[in-house]
Amino acid sequence: MKRWKSLIIFMGALLMSTLAPTGATPRPGSTAKKSFGKTPDGQPVELYVLTNENGAELAITNYGGAVVSLKVPDRSGKLADIVLGYDSADGYVNDKSYFGALVGRYGNRIAHAQFVLDGKTYRLAKNNGDNSLHGGIKGFNKALWTAKILSGKDGQFLELSYLSKDGEEGFPGNLKVAVIYSWTDANALMIDYSATADKPTVVNLTNHAYFNLAGHGSGDILGHLLTIQADEFTPVDAGLIPTGELRVVAGTPFDFRKPTAIGARIDQDEAQLKLGGGYDHNFGLRRSGDAGESLAARVVEPTTGRVMEVWTTEPGVQFYTGNFLDGKTAGKGGLTYPRRSAFCLETQHYPDSPNQPKFPTVVVKPGQRYHTITTYKFSTEK
Repeated sequence: MKRWKSLIIFMGALLMSTLAPTGATPRPGSTAKKSFGKTPDGQPVELYVLTNENGAELAITNYGGAVVSLKVPDRSGKLADIVLGYDSADGYVNDKSYFGALVGRYGNRIAHAQFVLDGKTYRLAKNNGDNSLHGGIKGFNKALWTAKILSGKDGQFLELSYLSKDGEEGFPGNLKVAVIYSWTDANALMIDYSATADKPTVVNLTNHAYFNLAGHGSGDILGHLLTIQADEFTPVDAGLIPTGELRVVAGTPFDFRKPTAIGARIDQDEAQLKLGGGYDHNFGLRRSGDAGESLAARVVEPTTGRVMEVWTTEPGVQFYTGNFLDGKTAGKGGLTYPRRSAFCLETQHYPDSPNQPKFPTVVVKPGQRYHTITTYKFSTEK
């Protein structure tokens, strides 16, 4: 009898090996679900902790789909949390910096908060001066997503889904969105975005994680070495809206075709840097064909040896150096995040594409599937 009882216990443990119980301490090769607080209207918010076989850990909340923490090793194997964020849902409810958030329907800016599609003008909320930014007043970063833990090999997987209703924030069409976060045993974070609509609409989804490869709250990111696979960037006007020009990076502070310290030229007396208070610009990526992901950027943090590579199917990446962080907001562990204490590499279509016919199109029509993939690969070097 004891033998059968032991076998039943063993089989039960085997079946549950990929899902740790609520409130459990995360263990290698598991996903744990924890309470993370409540929304303003009292709905429960969850935190999902994905731990790979190496013990590296990714935490995501279904409020805004935000990446809350990401713990990866340095060259000596020591784990550190390398993304900015908050300790509970309350921080994300009040957040104005989009820490770790899923951004939509339209990542980045749309000029004058309006666009014309099929002859009809759609007016959006103005939440960034005269412009619409990151989906409006209540974008996807303020939505409560439906979460589902998926099974698979070589990692942990979480699917988040959301229905953005026709007219939400002024955008046309009912948009069904699914985002799958994959945290692999090779320390790679893959984000698979897909969406379909029942009316012609515009879609540009991205993730707004703020990275500091030395660890969140550890100081500025000016010594990180950055490479961006781009020969051109899109200059902006005073409202940070692209002018429509594609300007070559050669001979400018925007030339990151070779590894360059982020802070090497950030304070140069240059008009575009002054407009953004540093880097806050979209780069047009060199792509190796249309099939699959291409390398977009590589970042090295010399003191820890941590390396991050960004691979994507997207045509552009927004490089942002945390110019608007002010150190007044308490983040995880009570730490504050001052100006330039993190950087973002937001893979995307170009800003203001609905009003820029020369930019890659962001229009999605009924019967079409919006689909993009971005992978952040983490490693170390000596």
